Amino acid sequence: MLKENIIQKLLVFERKILRGIFGPTKENQTWRIKNNEELDKLIKHKNIVNYIKTQRLSWFGCTQRIPEARAAKKIFKWNPLTTRPRGRPKYRWEDFIQDLGQMKIKNWLTYVQDRAKWKDVVEKAKTSN
Repeated sequence: MLKENIIQKLLVFERKILRGIFGPTKENQTWRIKNNEELDKLIKHKNIVNYIKTQRLSWFGCTQRIPEARAAKKIFKWNPLTTRPRGRPKYRWEDFIQDLGQMKIKNWLTYVQDRAKWKDVVEKAKTSN
């Protein structure tokens, strides 16, 4: 899960880079930098945060398709026998996959097994906020 301050820093950095790529706008014989809305239209609402979430969903689909006998699948499904330490709980992988609930996907296990359907789900997640 990306924390809010990390998300904000990523978005600010992305806009800084995009302003350098797309350059200024000339209006009425004066130059000005592009505002955030103009940059958002130019990149068609696909920002770095959505890309990171999309990559996580894509990797999640890959791990779900791995056969049960593989070590990666065993580690992914492993549940520790000890209790968690006191204090704020650490993030778990399941906490990162909130997008499935936000996109109202009920039977995601059937989507994961079909690569084409899962690719559609991942593409849909690119533009969702």
